[in-house]
Amino acid sequence: MRALVVIPTYNERDNIERLLRVVLLADPVLEALVVDDNSPDGTAAAVREMAKADPRIHLIVRAAKLGLGSAYVAGFRYALENNYALVFEMDADFSHDPAVLPDLIAGAKKYDIVIGSRYKNGISVVNWPLRRLILSLMASLYVRIILGLPVNDCTSGFKCFNRRVLEGLDLGKVKSDGYSFQIEMNYRAHMAGFRLGEVPIIFNDRRAGHSKMNSKIVYEALLVVWKLLFEFLFKRKKELL
Repeated sequence: MRALVVIPTYNERDNIERLLRVVLLADPVLEALVVDDNSPDGTAAAVREMAKADPRIHLIVRAAKLGLGSAYVAGFRYALENNYALVFEMDADFSHDPAVLPDLIAGAKKYDIVIGSRYKNGISVVNWPLRRLILSLMASLYVRIILGLPVNDCTSGFKCFNRRVLEGLDLGKVKSDGYSFQIEMNYRAHMAGFRLGEVPIIFNDRRAGHSKMNSKIVYEALLVVWKLLFEFLFKRKKELL
């Protein structure tokens, strides 16, 4: 079995070399793909040097800062083209613990999507301001109520997809970014009949660099919920006619 960890980056030179080493030590089936949005700090150059010595490291460099969602979609397409059985999403800032990757692999034996959940067993978040924690909890509650997603953590960006999910979804329709990308992928998979499951994680706020969270990402997440709901309601109505 081949498994690919997709890691989008923008100015992550301080983290990426150490992260790649730890990711590849987590399980021998794992390989890593960095999707870099032309970082001015030399992130791509650092990855390129590591890839020369380790064939399990791969790199896509994009022309500009094009967003998290499209970076993951680019990684998913690469994974499909290169016959990986499992595909992971993971942040580059060590907020997602690479030691949990084997747990996600184990969960993939039962579920089509395995989510590293901050809220499966209570609240497992370290070093977040109270305001951000409340925002995240309310966002997941909001999504569960409106879209009926059967998970506790609807916006987690640490997850594992079975290949069949990415083959079964129209990735060209996925246009969201940030938190809303996670919501959209979960909902489209759920509506397509795929099974979503969670494994508990401890989420640590980033150790280096700066958070990319902003109000635009939050507002987009609030709006995309209704966009998805009406899209699928219209689709059902059309099928009944």
